[in-house]
Amino acid sequence: MTLALEDVNCAYGAARVVHGISLSLSPGEVLCLMGRNGAGKTTTLRAIVGLVKPTSGRIRLDDQDLTRLRPHQIPRLGVAYVPQGRGVFPFLTVEENLKMGLLVKGVKRETPVWVFELFPVLRERLRQRAGTLSGGEQQMVATARALCADPRYLLMDEPTEGLMPTLVQTLLGVIQLLKTRGVGVLLVEQKVDAALRVADRVALMETGHVRYQGTPAEVAASPDVLVRHLGVRSVAR
Repeated sequence: MTLALEDVNCAYGAARVVHGISLSLSPGEVLCLMGRNGAGKTTTLRAIVGLVKPTSGRIRLDDQDLTRLRPHQIPRLGVAYVPQGRGVFPFLTVEENLKMGLLVKGVKRETPVWVFELFPVLRERLRQRAGTLSGGEQQMVATARALCADPRYLLMDEPTEGLMPTLVQTLLGVIQLLKTRGVGVLLVEQKVDAALRVADRVALMETGHVRYQGTPAEVAASPDVLVRHLGVRSVAR
């Protein structure tokens, strides 16, 4: 089941921010969307989950046209979203935050054991308010909440932002494990070396356009591409 964007355009009022982008993502694949601030990456993710309505073009999950659906309907089809800034409910406990993900499909369920295997610290924090957790733990809650919806595709917007290197490694490991479970991941990430370690493909955005697509090896071997679109000359070895 493929997630695909076909010639998608988005705007905020009169300001066009996404210009005719076309992307596809397969089960178990990691596609990393990269670019400078304001390139349109977050808007692209928000369009997929229905928080921004495209002005034209189509977003589909196989034969299902997502652009015709309301935002609350899209997670039920298997597309989950971890927003930039984590977006946890700070006055709810960790357990209550996870229940929000469990309720997506309208069936009473328990938190899957494998979610706690990915983030064992959350089992110890179940009764703690999410707003009192560290930034890294809040990112774990946001990711675990999305996974509780049992997604086929997971959209992650800069999940490593502001995290210590050890927590960055933890999240990258989770993404690798999701690949083995057949979950497709659309990742927006500013840390070039981290992104290239987990991505199968990379799409570089500039001023609302996808200007380049390639494998991590092709991106790392193209210093001119890195300078033009990301403002860096090399990838950390």
